[in-house]
Amino acid sequence: MVMICPSMLSADFTALGDDLRAVESAGADCIHWDIMDGRFVDVITFGAHVIAAHRRLSSLRFDVHLMVENPEKHIMSFVEAGADAIIVHPESTAHLHKVLTQIKNFGKSAGVALNPATSVDCLKYCADLIDIVLVMSVNPGSSGQKFILSQLRKIEQLRREFPKTAEICVDGGINAETASLCVQNGADSLVTGSYLFKSQDYAVAIQNLKNCKKNQ
Repeated sequence: MVMICPSMLSADFTALGDDLRAVESAGADCIHWDIMDGRFVDVITFGAHVIAAHRRLSSLRFDVHLMVENPEKHIMSFVEAGADAIIVHPESTAHLHKVLTQIKNFGKSAGVALNPATSVDCLKYCADLIDIVLVMSVNPGSSGQKFILSQLRKIEQLRREFPKTAEICVDGGINAETASLCVQNGADSLVTGSYLFKSQDYAVAIQNLKNCKKNQ
């Protein structure tokens, strides 16, 4: 069954802890934190201190998605804050292999996020270090965007090239319809933001996504 990863970027910023507890109780599998520095993308969001403050509230896996320039400068602070997985963009660093090695050396899962126009080819020479490939099905920087259908081909290609070695996660524009398309093309996990947090019942919304493959 597909894993569901609520993105706290779409939660209520005045009650992040309450929303975190609520989605965990509703059946979430991990928590996705979008870290933006106002440079790699225009928006500024959370820092490591926010992750640390919420780490004690949950035993779920914390995925930290670094949309920041020079992520190598920030890996240690997010490790210390309680991240279980750290995901970086190839465009954000001159030395992707080095950054992934850094993450692995801290004993954490290492991930690479692929923007819609980013080729799978950039993973070729660091594939042995990658635990998670995050397919961005929208352009990074804001929630509530429409799913880019061309990314389904990328998911299918990644599934062929990483048949068992990496988790394929999809982030952006996820709803019951697009979730089914992602799973059918090989996705293992889905990041959900607006679809979940704007729903009337978190448990129903999460279950709808988990059951998406059965709906086709």
